[in-house]
Amino acid sequence: MPDGQSPDYPDVRLLIGNRWVDATGAETYPVVDPASERVIGNTAKAGEADLELAVASAVSGYAIWKNVSAYDRSRIMRKAADLVRQRAPAIARLMTMEQGKPLAEAAAEVNVAADTIDWFAEEGRRTYGRIVPSRSIGTQQLVVKEPIGPVAVFTPWNFPLNQAARKIAAALAAGCSVVAKPAEETPACVAELANAFIEAGLPAGVLNLVFGTPSQISDHLIAHPAIRKISFTGSTAVGKTLAALAGRHMKRSTMELGGHAPVLVFEDADIDGAAMMMAQAKFRNAGQICISPTRFVVQRSVCERFTERFCAVARSIRLGSGLDSDTQMGPLANDRRLHAVASLVEDAVAQGGILRAGGRRHGNRGYFFEPTVIADAPATARAMNEEPFGPIALISSFDTAEEAIAEANRLPYGLAAFAFTRSNDTVMEVGAKVEAGMISINDNLLALPEVPFGGIKDSGYGSEGGLEAMEAYMNTKLVKVSRS
Repeated sequence: MPDGQSPDYPDVRLLIGNRWVDATGAETYPVVDPASERVIGNTAKAGEADLELAVASAVSGYAIWKNVSAYDRSRIMRKAADLVRQRAPAIARLMTMEQGKPLAEAAAEVNVAADTIDWFAEEGRRTYGRIVPSRSIGTQQLVVKEPIGPVAVFTPWNFPLNQAARKIAAALAAGCSVVAKPAEETPACVAELANAFIEAGLPAGVLNLVFGTPSQISDHLIAHPAIRKISFTGSTAVGKTLAALAGRHMKRSTMELGGHAPVLVFEDADIDGAAMMMAQAKFRNAGQICISPTRFVVQRSVCERFTERFCAVARSIRLGSGLDSDTQMGPLANDRRLHAVASLVEDAVAQGGILRAGGRRHGNRGYFFEPTVIADAPATARAMNEEPFGPIALISSFDTAEEAIAEANRLPYGLAAFAFTRSNDTVMEVGAKVEAGMISINDNLLALPEVPFGGIKDSGYGSEGGLEAMEAYMNTKLVKVSRS
């Protein structure tokens, strides 16, 4: 074992045709624990030859899987979900080692991933067509749903298991085969997800995993004529590039991209409860969440009270290794995020923002950054316009609902938004006028398997939850039959 590598963390290989194999060029890349900056393992790095093998495997797997009944597909998927639950402690530990989030958060993610697989397993049995009344006697018009074919999915490191489960489960439930490219930072927990599917009886080739250089893999898979759809979760900049490439090859795509979620807090709300709830939401996973609340727009009469309560929570959060039981917030995922977050804070303060909590790197080992609260940052500050994807909360005040809604809609992002109020009139106004794919009022739970999950504007298009997610993996075909 190389010096420094963890005995608890496995080397990860490529999954092609239900076999774990080394890359044909024998290349690997290191996996780093973000809490210690230590290399804990190595992962096979796919080259073009490996990608061709993975696509060929998906093509052969699709030929089998599309003819498996929805009932039998559901049975295999539910067994896989059960295996994921049984192995939750071990999978969660791997996730924490490679991603950094506290063990309790990782365990919750594993269980949500299992619930997601179960939900899509059942939804696949309810993918109905319809009969359209004909204009003539002796003619039937049938609308049927068919799987789109082999798909390529690209999943992020912030929720490595649940995001992979969302895409893979929807595709499998529809009858598609998959080539998945998980994030290079977090390969092991997704490999365990794949193992659960294999052991549940998924035919060879239906699910394939490749790891390596993101641009090389996406360019190859999206352009490949055998791949009929892509699904990507990640930054808006990368998503636009991949969507353009998919469009060039007439590939259907689902894009779940960046966000900069506003939180509108009205003076009639439960101010203390809102501050507590949203502070906990803001600093979960160190703020590395696409729907993370970021711009807190609070009515002026209660803004200082909200800010004080929010800062009290921020200052009380215990940072440390996610493997420590008393840790409440782990590190950022990599060195790039650490420098990016520090730069955003520095810019906001330089432009007149008031630092109310945090604002610095925590310690000198690991990618830890303090829970940070900045008040009155000007609209020109980078953090007010760029997705921070870190533990930064920006608080400003408003006088009228029109001002609050204008700020909520100011940016090109449109993924998630939140609001707190006791007024039914305000609920209706916010629900109707705020531009976002998802709005949660007096709550912060959005990512449930049974509800749509997706954005508008620069935050992407399509859904990764609810029955809408299944539609993206299916073709609609009209079969018109006339009596001969």
